[in-house]
Amino acid sequence: MLIELRVENLGVIEHATLLLGPGMTALTGETGAGKTMVVDAIELLVGGRADPGVVRAGADEAMVEGRFELADGSEVVLGRVVPRSGRSRAYVDGRLAPASALAEWGEKLVDLHGQHAHQSLLGTATQRAALDRFAGVDLGPLSAARAEVARIDAALAALGGDERARARELDLLSYQVAELDRAELDDPHEEAALEVEEDALADAVAHQAAAVGAVAALSDDGGAADALATAIGALAGRAPFATLDERLRAVAAELTDVAGEVRAVGEGIEEDPARVEAVRQRRQLLRDLRRKYGETLADVLAFAVEARERLAELAGYEERAGALDAER
Repeated sequence: MLIELRVENLGVIEHATLLLGPGMTALTGETGAGKTMVVDAIELLVGGRADPGVVRAGADEAMVEGRFELADGSEVVLGRVVPRSGRSRAYVDGRLAPASALAEWGEKLVDLHGQHAHQSLLGTATQRAALDRFAGVDLGPLSAARAEVARIDAALAALGGDERARARELDLLSYQVAELDRAELDDPHEEAALEVEEDALADAVAHQAAAVGAVAALSDDGGAADALATAIGALAGRAPFATLDERLRAVAAELTDVAGEVRAVGEGIEEDPARVEAVRQRRQLLRDLRRKYGETLADVLAFAVEARERLAELAGYEERAGALDAER
């Protein structure tokens, strides 16, 4: 409720203060006395258009302030300043605010009725709300029904309402799913394993040569095994070196085992140009898939699942759309 209104330099009003009490207040006066200016002042307070032409002749700006009492007994003070040039300024409780803030307060506090003025009672929504309040209508079921309709509409929109757009998406997804199916991708760590395999296959000759050289250094005449045998023979039977003699014999046994394993690994490496090429092609395919469908192979696998689900939705569009329409 408006309990105080102060107006300065607005139209014909140089200065006016109105203190309003409960009930109805009527303002009367001759034509040109400023009755309309009072209404215009209230309209400015609730976010109405600020026209510099309303500033009183000889003044630099017009000012309107209104003090309103809220339903909980608290108060709010709205203010509006309209300069002769430049933009108007709005205030809420003495603080600068946008005009939209005044409009929000105005919807709660003021309803203007008059010629050429906004009349909320003419609004369909306002009329319906008033009737519902008067009749005590429970709007819960209606709200729930509207929410369900909105959900169904959203589901229909997600299916793709435009036939051409749906056909384009269907073709694209069919191609993508077919490409992913041909790749037979099922291991998110496949690239790492292929990298190790390619390294072994691509350098097979060098690996074999390295194994031969290592075995020769360990086992051939004059190699590490012979050197150890010489050391063991020199220390054998000498009490101060008994413990060291045992350790050298253990090293000799380990050296023999290592030499045998190196020889076995080297002999197991075979040159396979065809397999090298196959691995390289597979790695390139995986890189292409990542470039199109995800940062990692795990992302690509996730995209494949989503694409298959969406493809199934589009393929069953008619059936699903019919079911949703029936629900609606």
